[in-house]
Amino acid sequence: MKLLSGGPVAFGLALVLLIGFVACSPGPADPSAEEVQAEVDSFLEDFTARHLELYTKAAQAQWQTNVRIVEGDTTAAQQAEEAQEALTGFVGSVQTIETVRSYLESRDLLTPLQVRQLEAILYDAADYPQTVPEIVAQRIGAELRSNEALFSHDFQVDGRSVSANDIDDALVSQNDPAVRQQYWEASKEVGVGLRGDLVELVSLRNQAVQGLGYDDYFAYQVSDYGMSTDEMMTMLQELIRDIWPLYRELHTWTRYELAERYGLETVPAMIPAHLVPNRWAQDWAPLVTVEGLDVDAALADAGFDAEGVVRAAEDFYVSLGFERMPSTFWERSSLYPLPADADYKKNNHASAWHVDLDQDVRTLMSVQPNRRWWETTHHELGHVYYFMAYSRPEVPPTLRAGANRAFHEAVGTLLGNASVQKPFLVDRGLIAADSSESEDAAIQSLLREALDVVVFIPFSAGTMSHFERDLYTGAVSEDQLNQRWWDYVLQYQGVEAPGSRDETQCDACTKTHIINDAAQYYDYALSYVILHQLHAHIAKNILQQDPRATNYWGSEETGEFLDAILRVGATQDWRQVLQDQLGSDLDARPMLDYYRPLLAYLEVANEGREHTLPSLEAIGGTAGSP
Repeated sequence: MKLLSGGPVAFGLALVLLIGFVACSPGPADPSAEEVQAEVDSFLEDFTARHLELYTKAAQAQWQTNVRIVEGDTTAAQQAEEAQEALTGFVGSVQTIETVRSYLESRDLLTPLQVRQLEAILYDAADYPQTVPEIVAQRIGAELRSNEALFSHDFQVDGRSVSANDIDDALVSQNDPAVRQQYWEASKEVGVGLRGDLVELVSLRNQAVQGLGYDDYFAYQVSDYGMSTDEMMTMLQELIRDIWPLYRELHTWTRYELAERYGLETVPAMIPAHLVPNRWAQDWAPLVTVEGLDVDAALADAGFDAEGVVRAAEDFYVSLGFERMPSTFWERSSLYPLPADADYKKNNHASAWHVDLDQDVRTLMSVQPNRRWWETTHHELGHVYYFMAYSRPEVPPTLRAGANRAFHEAVGTLLGNASVQKPFLVDRGLIAADSSESEDAAIQSLLREALDVVVFIPFSAGTMSHFERDLYTGAVSEDQLNQRWWDYVLQYQGVEAPGSRDETQCDACTKTHIINDAAQYYDYALSYVILHQLHAHIAKNILQQDPRATNYWGSEETGEFLDAILRVGATQDWRQVLQDQLGSDLDARPMLDYYRPLLAYLEVANEGREHTLPSLEAIGGTAGSP
């Protein structure tokens, strides 16, 4: 400007004149809503393109660390770490955080879909924020190392290597309590080496999210539901109270059943952990075999192999009106157990993967032709079809997720459960139509279901959620981790270890989710509530069948109902989805109604037996410590 060319005095005069002009002149007009929305759309478009590129590379690298674990070979882990650092460096960048926060200050000018996208981006940024880059880098490395240690562990019984499937099979079929205890103890050895890793992970996860205003990592994960930690724990405690009368009867029935089955001189006051058919005592269903409903035998008689089980699950979803999975699913998934002579290991925990947030969908499983994997395969494909339903242009990639995390599990478990109901199995030609017609068989079938579903609630809403709450809030010290774990197992599940468990061990660490899917196990508990709400609606309003004996096969109306939920992804608040599709909020009553005949049966069956769990009145109404 010419005005500024006359030396110091002239510059000062010009500055005064310029300030006065600005002060007296009208400022620029505030941007319109259309202008702000256009700017946000441009940001979201650029962010999404780069995010998808980095997300896909990270998911592909993570996949490799799960499907091929070679002891001593760190190449895949290093590649996964680099890819994860690139992704988190972008998503959690200071620029991303500041930009999104500034846009959200003008949320009144934005569309609801834009606000949801921005909030999702900010939530993801808080997980690995570059406001603390050194903490994020340490955390990524620690998570990858602990994940590899968890899944590369060499389980041994009597000096012989056994797989996770071998352990699970032994806990279902082995009749010698001493041998059962050997397998159970072998399953816990992996926790010894992971104890230090867990302590490190808790510290790093907390430090990562605290910089963005969260109290701790548990509070961060809970916030995805729009709730505080106290609100979540209160809701979980209410759920435990809802099912407690039935769980107490199941606990008593199981104690007496185990005493008879294993020839125990006295009925144990609490359930010995090694005598139930699950490493964490979260599922007791195999204690009951329903006459005429032996799915293991039916699959064998029908000539099913592992691939046949997966194909049958796909056929089920196609019968509901969904399309077949892409050919890449079959090419890229890791579906079956490794051969005995394989020189590497894989993650044996079943999971579904949405690798590119579009059409690259996969599952990681070790399928065998038995009931457990029949149900699990139908469950995991539920996740895959959820992925496929919301992978459409109307759902931005940042919102390609379940209405909440529990919805994803609810849908998977809903379809898994549907696959083992008697009318469904009859329709599939696996059992005879006239099998298990008696009233007793119907009750035994319901009992088996409850030993899975109801028994799971105190483990998920009780033991797991309370332990992780304490872990991340600092309510348990490092030298009391195993003690606190077993305190909660006793309090909520009425289960105790076969022998002493000391603080060199970390039995909580043997549960996959504690290490690599942290502080969100309540998702599974809430999913059971949601799935019973969905199932009650399908059974009564669509199929017009008894909820305890349904056949979803071929019901395209059921598929349309489910698709209406799946296809919206996370574009709507989860409470609104429940209201729109069911006309209700989260409600445990459908689950309680489902098992009401079983409660009446058990009250009679347990008459005269000693109940060792406290009554409903004694367990309290708020979340507490042991």
